[in-house]
Amino acid sequence: MDPVRKDLTCAVCLTIFTDPVILLCGHSFCRECVKLSLKSLNQCPQCPTIIPTDRMDFTTNHILKSLAEKIILLIPKVGFCPEHDEKLKLFCLTDQQLTCIICRDCERHEGHKFKPVKEAAASLRKETETLLEKDSTYISTIELSAKSQNEEIRKSKEKSKQLRSQISSQFQEMHQFLKRRKDEIMNELKCKENDEIKKMRERLNVIEKVLSEGKEFVGKIKSAVEITDPESFLKSWSEYKTMRTPGPSSNCMVNSSLSLGPYESHLQFFLWKEMLQVIQPRAELLTFQSKSFGFSADLNFNPNQAKATVDLQTACSVKKFGAGQYYWEIEVGSRDYWELGIIHNFLKYDGVQYATCGPNITKELQFESRPRKIGVYFDSSSKQLSFYDADAMKKIHSVSAVFVSTPVSAQINIKYKQPDHSPVTVCWY
Repeated sequence: MDPVRKDLTCAVCLTIFTDPVILLCGHSFCRECVKLSLKSLNQCPQCPTIIPTDRMDFTTNHILKSLAEKIILLIPKVGFCPEHDEKLKLFCLTDQQLTCIICRDCERHEGHKFKPVKEAAASLRKETETLLEKDSTYISTIELSAKSQNEEIRKSKEKSKQLRSQISSQFQEMHQFLKRRKDEIMNELKCKENDEIKKMRERLNVIEKVLSEGKEFVGKIKSAVEITDPESFLKSWSEYKTMRTPGPSSNCMVNSSLSLGPYESHLQFFLWKEMLQVIQPRAELLTFQSKSFGFSADLNFNPNQAKATVDLQTACSVKKFGAGQYYWEIEVGSRDYWELGIIHNFLKYDGVQYATCGPNITKELQFESRPRKIGVYFDSSSKQLSFYDADAMKKIHSVSAVFVSTPVSAQINIKYKQPDHSPVTVCWY
């Protein structure tokens, strides 16, 4: 309350003075208010001064009375236009505000559409109820998204827990070198887990924030719907309509994709290649010899190792394999041309340049040294294809084979410019 209005307010009824009178102590009250107060207690309502009750003909405080009458004229009347002092009978659909008949004909409302207050309130009430129903559905969808995101976080933690157990059990068979590698790989897993859960928590925070804001807005809409007075309802509607902002799509979740690549499915083999000792996988040798055009090999028959030896100018795999994680190595030596990978996604060397090739995409690569043995790792679930210098077990490059569908074929295409009688050796693991 502003100071001027406070000074013109009766301490008993807390409204602007009506016929103010002044007591012996100097305090002023509305005439009827002080009479009513003295009936129960014969002292000033604001101080301990005793007021005789045998005389109730108090002196009018003409200064306060004059000021009170003037300020009353300045206070806008509820339901009346503050500019024209006319009753607010119309609702401007264009400006979304209450107006009087004179406002309707003003220049600022020229060309605007109007409706009677009751008719506009009925129409907008129906619209508000529809909006409330939609927002309630929206809230339910966001709640479901939050629940699903929490489930994805749980899946990632569970997958991380399973991988830690798997890695620990395999590292128990190794010594000092393995202890160092274990710490390195566990740290990599933890970083991936933290990064992934951080992204999902950030998305969950966004979802929960939108959920909170949505609930708050729906609560305000519910309060607006409960307002029965048309003018007050339309005023609330005008305020709340501009507050609503769209939230993120309920389908924009961050899904769990925790993976350790080859360390998830071929941990012992990869570490064995680094150490060149400790683990001795069982091998089964398959020899294919032909003077014409190709060979095929089944990638599912042995979980350990198989060797296929081919002595010819062009070799290509046509055998398909299904879901799972696969790794194989090919001796390319000093051959002039080869393509290794899976159908439509492979690493190529043409005697001069290395490149990865995909559907309508070719990317040239630069190697520090020329690899003699190429390792190929393919995870059919994540569609991730990786190439390695198999002698050093160093990753060369990775590509995402997103357009590949299972079953898929391993592609091995080797050509010679000069006669080459040494066999092509392929090891499947």
